[in-house]
Amino acid sequence: MSHDEGYLRFFVYISFFNTAMLGLVTSSNLIQIYFFWELVGMCSYLLIGLWFTRPIAASACQKAFVTNRVGDFGLLLGILGFFWITGSLEFRDLFKIANNWIPNNGINSLLTTLCAFLLFLGAVAKSAQFPLHVWLPDAMEGPTPISALIHAATMVAAGIFLIARLLPLFISLPLIMSFISLVGTITLFLGANSGFFLGSFRKKLEWNNIDSYRGKSSLLTQTLYLEDRDRGRGKNRNEINKE
Repeated sequence: MSHDEGYLRFFVYISFFNTAMLGLVTSSNLIQIYFFWELVGMCSYLLIGLWFTRPIAASACQKAFVTNRVGDFGLLLGILGFFWITGSLEFRDLFKIANNWIPNNGINSLLTTLCAFLLFLGAVAKSAQFPLHVWLPDAMEGPTPISALIHAATMVAAGIFLIARLLPLFISLPLIMSFISLVGTITLFLGANSGFFLGSFRKKLEWNNIDSYRGKSSLLTQTLYLEDRDRGRGKNRNEINKE
């Protein structure tokens, strides 16, 4: 890329992207998460479309931008919903709901489930899970370092990070945990089988990446949900023995 016209822009965008990702993983509340989440999305649009004079690259960055906006809108609605429920955007307040209010029917579980689903929708788009996975295979149109950064290293992992960050909330909502596992399993199956019908080696790598991260999402939720369920059964068993 030493003679590329976008050489300086490349390093500006990639530094901005790394800063946004660092801010995302160190955020302590949902408003910070959303702010850096949007910065990551903007940087990915600029990086995928670095060679915007090529029509296929311009189309790929637009597809990534539009698809991620669907998830980001859901994430914003979920954040506003939980702010209306709790009056706070801090993670500790959300987790207090999960530990105290939801098990005791202290709040409307249907509304809480809907808001949690909207939060998960943001993770679905960012981590390219079904049905918002369509942007990721085309994102290889940027330079190779960008493809590695977006596909293998950070951006698609941001969606899995959000799921893991909100697991104390999700795990108190069995319907959401089941839905996360279902979406992860469908995407896992889709990614594992789509590679058989593609002739391009790069396309096979893209679908393999979709497959691996969605497998992590499904495995993460299923494992922790089963552990929490077994812990609850053990607690009930101890209470019965005491009686």
